[in-house]
Amino acid sequence: MLAKVFSAVNEGLDSSLVEVEIDVAGGFPSFEIVGLPDKAISEAKERVRSAIINSGFKFLPNNKKRVVVNLAPADIKKEGSVYDLPIALGLLLSSGQNPDQSRPSPENQEETQPRKAVKELTEESLFVGELSLDGQLRHTKGILPMAILAKRLKLKNIFVPEINALEASLVKGLNVYPLKSLRHLFQFLASQIEISVFKSGKKIENLFLEEDYDCDFAYIKGQQMIRRALEIASAGGHNVLMIGTPGSGKTLLARAMPSILPSMNDKEILEVTKIYSVAGLLKRDEIIKNQRPFRSPHHTISDVAMVGGGQIPHPGEVTLAHRGVLFLDELAHFKRGSLESLRQPLEDGEISVARARGSITFPAKFILIASMNPCPCGYHGDPDKECKCSAGEVMRYRRKISGPFLDRIDLHINVPRVEVDKLMNEKVAESSAEIRERVEKARQKQNKRFVNSKTMVNSEMGIQQIKKHCQLENEAEELLKNALEKYALSARTYHRILKVARTIADLENLEKIKPIHITESIQYRTKIDENVF
Repeated sequence: MLAKVFSAVNEGLDSSLVEVEIDVAGGFPSFEIVGLPDKAISEAKERVRSAIINSGFKFLPNNKKRVVVNLAPADIKKEGSVYDLPIALGLLLSSGQNPDQSRPSPENQEETQPRKAVKELTEESLFVGELSLDGQLRHTKGILPMAILAKRLKLKNIFVPEINALEASLVKGLNVYPLKSLRHLFQFLASQIEISVFKSGKKIENLFLEEDYDCDFAYIKGQQMIRRALEIASAGGHNVLMIGTPGSGKTLLARAMPSILPSMNDKEILEVTKIYSVAGLLKRDEIIKNQRPFRSPHHTISDVAMVGGGQIPHPGEVTLAHRGVLFLDELAHFKRGSLESLRQPLEDGEISVARARGSITFPAKFILIASMNPCPCGYHGDPDKECKCSAGEVMRYRRKISGPFLDRIDLHINVPRVEVDKLMNEKVAESSAEIRERVEKARQKQNKRFVNSKTMVNSEMGIQQIKKHCQLENEAEELLKNALEKYALSARTYHRILKVARTIADLENLEKIKPIHITESIQYRTKIDENVF
């Protein structure tokens, strides 16, 4: 007898419908799962067998020994343990174990009213979940995009592990049924118990974790110019490169960056939560991601781990940093291939991962904060310590960072050694909360400016938007023209200077870009280019 149950497969950050077809018949004993399953799905046979028996049901009664499970469509690779529940349910239905056991139906009368009700329910529901050997349901990753799929396909219900119910309930207009076990589901289908549709009773705002930052700008001594540059970067979503001697505070400044970024809006929260749900990185006490991500991969990271990929593409660090910060410490020690792979996401805000079976595009709109020493020993150009590197060593070290990569970074900053007097000064500097207030006001101006477009911050502006929104005073236009000729800056650099100047003007709540804004923007592009690169 054949049974069909609906489930889902995650492809990138989106889900597609999977029809789990189960056929139980007589013949030589076998249990086959087809439809491009991975190892975890192939092992589901043993989990499902034990779960069914330990839940008090019979595994393949009435001498029916041959089982074929088909995951359709068969040309899409499936992975994970999400199909345990639909396979187990399908096996129970197809092997003749009627959910309405309290009111047994006559022999060979399959279309009784209770059975028809079960069939109708399965046709309008999505089932997902991993089974333990005793039939209990475990936490399952990627629930949110599956719930979004169910809503898009106009399915009425989704059955999920109890621990995932709150995550699935973020999708409004969908009946979420929280399940404790396989037996729990079967008893519900048999009308022996009632399972209430999950309602959290909480507003999304009440699910937010309290924002808690390890670093606050109030306790960072000196470095006024760098603090100013990071404020501009936060306000406009600009990329930053910091170059300085060891111990000058580059890493501390980067780690303090999230504390001055504005809060995410509902759209951004849903985007980031979906990414972390698919990646399986949502913590048990964390239903949604309301804090901007901060990712700091080690310089030994592989190209695939950086941009995403694999036989079944998974999000990489650039996607996990979406709407947050990607911090690359010791930039020159990263493999050149890993850095060059960042050129597309830095330019387009997304990364396309192409494989033989197709291409998947992941979002990757992040603020890049990179730091490095000026030379291998770290003291090239330092007024107090002598550099021990030869000219050739310094040149080879700098050549690890390509020109096109540097051209995509808006703010280039020299980070000097902190003076002893400032380091020993007990006076508390301006706090992150005060800086964040200015940043949020600048972001509000940008929200109004880009209200009818996909652009969210100044750094994402296209050429037409730059022309429309970056209006210069006459003196500012002449100043920019002279700078382009003097420093032989590229067209990309020209546009990035305008974007940064637009952000500086936003911080001052001005509509037109003044010469002082252009001057400040230019100095972030030329100072390091002259002295270091």
